[in-house]
Amino acid sequence: MTLQAEPLGLVPQSLPRRDVPAGRLERLPKWLNLVPMLTQWAWLSLRYGSLTLPTAANPAIATGGLAGEGKLDYFNIMGEHARAAVATYTSVVNTGAASLPVARDAMSAAGLTFPLVAKPDIGWCGFGVRLISDATELVEYLNRFPVGERVVLQRFLPQDGEAGIFYVRKPGAAKGQIIGILLRYFPRVVGDGVRTIAELIAADKRLSRLGRDGLSEPCCDVKRIPAASEIVRLSTVGSTRVGGLYEDATARVTPELTGAIDAIAQDMPDFHVGRFDVRFDSIGALAKGGGFKIIEVNGVGSEAVHAWDPNFTLRQAYAIVFAKQRMIFSIGAAMRHIGHKPTSLFMLAKLYLHQQSLIRRYPPSN
Repeated sequence: MTLQAEPLGLVPQSLPRRDVPAGRLERLPKWLNLVPMLTQWAWLSLRYGSLTLPTAANPAIATGGLAGEGKLDYFNIMGEHARAAVATYTSVVNTGAASLPVARDAMSAAGLTFPLVAKPDIGWCGFGVRLISDATELVEYLNRFPVGERVVLQRFLPQDGEAGIFYVRKPGAAKGQIIGILLRYFPRVVGDGVRTIAELIAADKRLSRLGRDGLSEPCCDVKRIPAASEIVRLSTVGSTRVGGLYEDATARVTPELTGAIDAIAQDMPDFHVGRFDVRFDSIGALAKGGGFKIIEVNGVGSEAVHAWDPNFTLRQAYAIVFAKQRMIFSIGAAMRHIGHKPTSLFMLAKLYLHQQSLIRRYPPSN
C-alpha cells in the first residue's frame, strides 16, 4: 500500500518541506547531544536526592513512562471518555504464524480491518511500526517479531496531520496545561518524471536517513518513477531518524484544545505529565479541540520534541529540554511527598535494557 499526501488545509504540512537544513540538535552526534542533558539530570538528582525521582510522576504507569513501559499501560488506565479518543486497537502476544487466527479473532472483536498499523507494545521512536495491508503481510510481521512479546494492532489513520501534544498538570491542581505542540512532517519526495524514488531519496540529505540504521525502510516501491509533481510519502512514521521534520507549533495552543486534552488526561488516574501523539484532520479542527485521534501516549520519558525544530538555536533548544527535566523532577518530588516511591535504579535499568534489546529484534519500520 502506498501512502499518499492528504490535503489538510495547511499548506506547509500538505506539501514536502524541502531544502530544510538539519536542526542544531539533529547535527550533533547523539552522545554529545546527551551530555548536557545527563549533566543537568545528575545535578537535579543531587538536588532532590534521587536519580530516578521522575518515575514517581505518573505512578499508575511503569517507571512513570521514563523507560521500558508498554503502550497499553496508558490505554489500560483510561476511563471511557479518554478511550473514546484513541484510535481503535487490539493486541496479541506473538507466537509466530500461529498467532494469525488469534489476531484475526481479536481484530474482529475490535472491529478492525486491513489496512492497519502493527507496532510493538514496548517500543520507542517508531521502531517496529509497520503498515500492514493484508493477512500475508501480518504473518510476515509476526514471523519477524520477537516471540512472547505483545503486538498492538491499531486502525490505520490516513490523515496527513500528526502532532505531539506535551501536557502537564501539577499534583493537586484542578487543571492541566499544554506546554508544547510539535507538528511532524512525514518524509516524502516529489517526483520529476525522470528519477526513481530511490534516486530522489539519495539526493536528499534528510531523507537519506531512511534505512540507514537497518531498522527502517520505505513503505513504497523505490524502483518506481513517480510522475512530475507527484508527492509520495515514504514512511508510516514521522520520526527524524527516518527523515521526518519537526516544527514547533506551541503558539497554536488554544483554550479549546487545552480543555480537550486536559479532560482526557484527567480520565487517566494520577497522570501528570506526558505527550499525546495524535493524528488530526486539520489545524483548524485541532485548535477547536476536535478532529483528532490519539495513536499513543508517552510519559515522563517523552522528549520535548518541539525543541528539534530546525529554527531553534542550540541555546533555545536546550532551554526547552532543561525546562522539561526540571518540571518532571519537581512533579516527582511532589508525588514522593504524598507517598509515591520512585522506581529503583536496578528495576529502571532492567526495563531499559530489555526495551533496547527488543528494538534491535523488531521488523524494520516502514
